[in-house]
Amino acid sequence: MNNFNIKSHFIIAFFFFAVSFVANSQIPTGIYADTLEINGSKRVHQVKINEDYFIYNEYEIEPANFIRTLGGFIQIEETSAHSLLVVLLEFNSNYSEDKIQKLSIPIEMDGKILKMNWFKKFALKPQFPSTQDLDGAWLFATRGPDTGQDRRGEESSRKTLKFLMDNTFQWIAYDTESFKFSGTGGGSYSSLNEIYKEQIEFFSKDNSRVGAELEFNYKIKGNDWHHTGKNSKGEPMYEIWSKRL
Repeated sequence: MNNFNIKSHFIIAFFFFAVSFVANSQIPTGIYADTLEINGSKRVHQVKINEDYFIYNEYEIEPANFIRTLGGFIQIEETSAHSLLVVLLEFNSNYSEDKIQKLSIPIEMDGKILKMNWFKKFALKPQFPSTQDLDGAWLFATRGPDTGQDRRGEESSRKTLKFLMDNTFQWIAYDTESFKFSGTGGGSYSSLNEIYKEQIEFFSKDNSRVGAELEFNYKIKGNDWHHTGKNSKGEPMYEIWSKRL
């Protein structure tokens, strides 16, 4: 068996293992969150799990203050004491300080509550599930219109990921080789009748953007999301995002 086939079988086995765990074992796919009062501010701890991927966000509201985000592909290690959620990170907003590229977090499900014994003990409640046209993971491919130009894809270390599920959106710009983190933003979204709307709840580069509402047009063409409208400066924009398969 050649190296390509060996690698292909390994990748298939890895993803089958990760997806089977999420679907059939302790963690149902979804968004889990808890909001704590800290020195008069409300701090949100949010976990997103979608099949084989994990994202953690920490930010404050009232007043708005982004703290950190990190995420990557998951697998599970079972020990005699507990289950470990192992995350092979693709991005870490604090990487320049902590150099962390991998997480091993003891986890358990207590009914519908996700308990994580990480840098602190979390008891995260599931958020209301919902589905929309644009749900899924998307990678920025190119500026539109599509004339057959080169695209930035999975093979590029420089990525911008857009992760949409359960009425929430998040984009993250990062580099998987250097682990350089360029920024993130997220909040709630809706997509209906080819109108896509975002309401920003956290923004790493500028906390003053929180609360802003943005509206765009969208069209789905095969595995591409054509995203058009005006950017935050009021300038025309046309982006093409490709479904991460």
